[in-house]
Amino acid sequence: MDMTVSTEKARVDVTLVHVHGNIDSSTYEAFEKRVLGLIDEGARYVLIDLSHTPFLSSAGLRALNAIFYRLRSLVQDRSEEEMKKGIRDGTYRSSHLKLAGANKDVRQVLEISGFDMYLDNLPDVKTALAAF
Repeated sequence: MDMTVSTEKARVDVTLVHVHGNIDSSTYEAFEKRVLGLIDEGARYVLIDLSHTPFLSSAGLRALNAIFYRLRSLVQDRSEEEMKKGIRDGTYRSSHLKLAGANKDVRQVLEISGFDMYLDNLPDVKTALAAF
Protein backbone atom coordinates (compact mmCIF):
# COMPACT_ATOMS: atom_id res chain seq x y z
CA MET A 1 0.00 0.00 0.00
CA ASP A 2 1.18 3.49 -0.88
CA MET A 3 -0.27 6.84 0.13
CA THR A 4 0.07 10.33 -1.25
CA VAL A 5 -1.12 13.38 0.64
CA SER A 6 -2.10 16.83 -0.53
CA THR A 7 -4.08 19.77 0.77
CA GLU A 8 -7.07 20.86 -1.27
CA LYS A 9 -9.04 24.06 -0.92
CA ALA A 10 -12.75 23.58 -0.43
CA ARG A 11 -14.90 25.64 1.94
CA VAL A 12 -12.11 24.65 4.35
CA ASP A 13 -8.62 23.26 3.82
CA VAL A 14 -8.99 19.51 3.32
CA THR A 15 -6.17 17.01 3.78
CA LEU A 16 -6.57 14.53 0.95
CA VAL A 17 -5.09 11.07 1.45
CA HIS A 18 -4.93 8.94 -1.70
CA VAL A 19 -4.59 5.26 -0.79
CA HIS A 20 -3.16 2.89 -3.40
CA GLY A 21 -3.57 -0.73 -2.35
CA ASN A 22 -5.37 -2.76 0.27
CA ILE A 23 -5.96 -1.58 3.83
CA ASP A 24 -5.70 -4.86 5.71
CA SER A 25 -3.88 -6.52 8.58
CA SER A 26 -0.50 -5.96 6.95
CA THR A 27 -1.02 -2.27 6.12
CA TYR A 28 -3.57 -0.75 8.49
CA GLU A 29 -0.99 0.31 11.09
CA ALA A 30 0.99 2.35 8.55
CA PHE A 31 -2.24 3.86 7.21
CA GLU A 32 -3.52 4.74 10.68
CA LYS A 33 -0.17 6.11 11.85
CA ARG A 34 0.19 8.32 8.78
CA VAL A 35 -3.29 9.81 9.00
CA LEU A 36 -3.13 10.28 12.77
CA GLY A 37 0.22 12.00 12.24
CA LEU A 38 -1.41 14.39 9.78
CA ILE A 39 -4.09 15.15 12.37
CA ASP A 40 -1.42 15.72 15.01
CA GLU A 41 0.20 18.18 12.58
CA GLY A 42 -3.04 20.16 12.31
CA ALA A 43 -5.31 18.47 9.77
CA ARG A 44 -8.93 18.88 10.88
CA TYR A 45 -10.77 17.94 7.69
CA VAL A 46 -9.65 14.66 6.13
CA LEU A 47 -10.77 13.05 2.89
CA ILE A 48 -9.62 9.50 2.21
CA ASP A 49 -9.63 8.60 -1.47
CA LEU A 50 -10.33 4.87 -1.74
CA SER A 51 -10.68 4.76 -5.53
CA HIS A 52 -7.47 2.70 -5.77
CA THR A 53 -8.18 0.52 -2.73
CA PRO A 54 -9.50 -2.86 -3.87
CA PHE A 55 -9.92 -4.31 -0.37
CA LEU A 56 -10.70 -3.02 3.12
CA SER A 57 -10.54 -5.50 6.01
CA SER A 58 -11.75 -5.27 9.58
CA ALA A 59 -8.28 -3.97 10.46
CA GLY A 60 -8.87 -1.14 7.98
CA LEU A 61 -12.21 -0.43 9.66
CA ARG A 62 -10.41 -0.26 12.99
CA ALA A 63 -8.04 2.35 11.53
CA LEU A 64 -10.93 4.40 10.14
CA ASN A 65 -12.60 4.29 13.54
CA ALA A 66 -9.42 5.49 15.27
CA ILE A 67 -9.10 8.35 12.76
CA PHE A 68 -12.76 9.31 13.23
CA TYR A 69 -12.45 9.40 17.01
CA ARG A 70 -9.16 11.33 16.96
CA LEU A 71 -10.76 14.02 14.81
CA ARG A 72 -13.88 13.93 16.95
CA SER A 73 -11.83 14.44 20.13
CA LEU A 74 -10.35 17.61 18.65
CA VAL A 75 -13.42 19.11 17.01
CA GLN A 76 -16.76 18.04 18.40
CA ASP A 77 -19.61 19.09 16.16
CA ARG A 78 -22.21 17.55 18.51
CA SER A 79 -22.21 16.02 21.96
CA GLU A 80 -21.52 12.29 22.22
CA GLU A 81 -25.17 11.62 23.02
CA GLU A 82 -26.41 13.73 20.09
CA MET A 83 -23.95 12.02 17.74
CA LYS A 84 -25.03 8.51 18.78
CA LYS A 85 -28.69 9.43 18.48
CA GLY A 86 -28.00 10.96 15.07
CA ILE A 87 -26.23 7.81 13.91
CA ARG A 88 -29.19 5.69 15.04
CA ASP A 89 -31.65 8.06 13.36
CA GLY A 90 -29.59 8.40 10.19
CA THR A 91 -29.16 12.16 10.62
CA TYR A 92 -25.48 12.36 11.63
CA ARG A 93 -22.58 12.46 9.19
CA SER A 94 -19.05 13.31 10.18
CA SER A 95 -18.21 16.83 9.11
CA HIS A 96 -14.47 16.18 9.49
CA LEU A 97 -13.87 12.78 7.86
CA LYS A 98 -15.18 11.67 4.49
CA LEU A 99 -14.41 8.85 2.09
CA ALA A 100 -14.44 8.95 -1.69
CA GLY A 101 -14.48 6.51 -4.56
CA ALA A 102 -14.85 3.19 -2.76
CA ASN A 103 -15.51 0.29 -5.11
CA LYS A 104 -18.49 -2.06 -4.76
CA ASP A 105 -16.68 -4.48 -2.44
CA VAL A 106 -15.34 -1.77 -0.14
CA ARG A 107 -18.76 -0.06 -0.07
CA GLN A 108 -20.27 -3.38 0.97
CA VAL A 109 -17.80 -3.68 3.87
CA LEU A 110 -18.65 -0.13 4.97
CA GLU A 111 -22.37 -0.89 4.79
CA ILE A 112 -22.27 -4.25 6.56
CA SER A 113 -20.15 -2.79 9.36
CA GLY A 114 -22.38 0.28 9.74
CA PHE A 115 -19.65 2.79 8.93
CA ASP A 116 -21.84 4.19 6.18
CA MET A 117 -24.22 5.35 8.92
CA TYR A 118 -21.85 8.15 9.93
CA LEU A 119 -19.14 8.42 7.25
CA ASP A 120 -20.04 9.74 3.83
CA ASN A 121 -18.62 7.70 0.98
CA LEU A 122 -18.98 9.95 -2.02
CA PRO A 123 -18.50 8.82 -5.62
CA ASP A 124 -15.34 10.81 -6.32
CA VAL A 125 -12.89 13.29 -4.85
CA LYS A 126 -14.45 16.32 -6.53
CA THR A 127 -17.90 15.55 -5.10
CA ALA A 128 -16.40 14.79 -1.69
CA LEU A 129 -14.46 18.06 -1.56
CA ALA A 130 -17.67 19.95 -2.32
CA ALA A 131 -19.31 18.24 0.68
CA PHE A 132 -16.91 19.79 3.22
